[in-house]
Amino acid sequence: MSAYETLMAHARETEALGQISGLLSWDQEAIMPPKGAEARSEQAGALSAVLHQRRTDPRVGEWLEAIDAGSLAPAQAANVRLIRRDHDRATRIPVALASEIARVTARAHGTWADARESRDVAAFLPTLDRIVTLMREKADCLATDGARYDALLAGFEPGTDSATVAATFQRLRTGLVTLRARIFEAGGEAGGEAGGETGGEVPRVSGTFARGAQLALAQSLAQTFHYDMNAGRIDLVVHPFCSGTRGDVRITTRVDEADPFNCLYSTIHETGHALYEQGLAPELAWQPAGQHASMGVHESQSRLCENQIGRSRAFMDVLFPRMRDAFGSFGVETPEDLYRAVNRVESGFIRTEADEVHYNLHIMLRFDLERALIAGDLEVGDLEAAWNDRFEADFGRAVTDPALGVLQDVHWSAGLFGYFPTYALGNVYAAELFAAMQSALPGLDDAIRAGDLADAVSWLRGAVHHPAATREPTDVIADATGHAPSEAALLGYLEAKFSDLYGL
Repeated sequence: MSAYETLMAHARETEALGQISGLLSWDQEAIMPPKGAEARSEQAGALSAVLHQRRTDPRVGEWLEAIDAGSLAPAQAANVRLIRRDHDRATRIPVALASEIARVTARAHGTWADARESRDVAAFLPTLDRIVTLMREKADCLATDGARYDALLAGFEPGTDSATVAATFQRLRTGLVTLRARIFEAGGEAGGEAGGETGGEVPRVSGTFARGAQLALAQSLAQTFHYDMNAGRIDLVVHPFCSGTRGDVRITTRVDEADPFNCLYSTIHETGHALYEQGLAPELAWQPAGQHASMGVHESQSRLCENQIGRSRAFMDVLFPRMRDAFGSFGVETPEDLYRAVNRVESGFIRTEADEVHYNLHIMLRFDLERALIAGDLEVGDLEAAWNDRFEADFGRAVTDPALGVLQDVHWSAGLFGYFPTYALGNVYAAELFAAMQSALPGLDDAIRAGDLADAVSWLRGAVHHPAATREPTDVIADATGHAPSEAALLGYLEAKFSDLYGL
């Protein structure tokens, strides 16, 4: 075989092992018995060591050097670029460190879940302190210029850096804070009712929403978005996520019998992720170029489904009758009232339940705190106080329950430092993509109203899913929209939507 063919055979086996690692992680969060945590920690560490050895194999460098770049087709060139990037990063990290990170984070999930359940921050802090120490070590291995956080961010969103992200976030923050203030002046208030010129209080759903009925409706909604149940499944977890690719893409959700939106919108969100994975170009299967472009691009798919489509006025003509069939009377009498209910603006504690105006402020809080942790400017023992102070300053509410504060997210227990900013970048990309989709599909609102999302999903397939990682993340978005992404489209979308809702 040629050097390229040999390299790709090696990459295919590495990808297969990586997918096994993903299945172990899914099993741990979805169905593994609690006493399996210790064994899973050892399994994860052993598999991580094997994967690390494959990614740092000296032969990979030799194969890369032997390849004639001029003879490669575009997708092949992308494979070489991505393998070289992965190899360069992996060779900087000692195998012992990679294995230790895998072992500690596998064990940490159960510790975090128990601490969250018992509201005991102190029970989790020693584990988190160890993880932060390991992440600093990893960042020091990867950073070429001392920029620890940038080195971690690059693992999730290649081609960007924290200074660029911070500048985008500052412009976004200015617009969001201004919009929020105008909404509150029009009748909304932090944690309270909202009304103004929209006609009194914003409706709320009420009643008890049975677990089985919620899950049945959630599956129905996932299938409306063209989630292929023959290539996936839906399970219950503490913190919803999506795992897998192509023929085996599993989504998870959670149920609160007093709040059906928690389950329904978590499911739609994870379905957006799943559509991306199920829709990746089949001819690029098992190749680096056939994987998702970045976590920001991935998040754009989930947020577009959840918000631009799932919280649209048109989609209420789908959601309202299905909720009525599933739950009977639920305190909201019309699709328009449901539209107002699912888009109410409140200064709540939970990121995953936040409205579109507040959501990115949650991300900015986490971005700033984890940058400080990795830089060594903030120690783990001071994290809860720093979180609570920042939350009260940004949201006007005091955190009295750590499960609503520093313990609410799973990410830090998994060592995913550098991941959080991709959520807000995903919102930026989603707004850009939806504007382009509306332009390309003039009848989009009517199709959404009829529950026909075939053309919308098809457009995403061509614009985002099939290109996969053949191009850099911002290039994928730019090619789909005709220009480089910026926060302007997101701010414009939010301004138009909430000005209409709140009579601004």
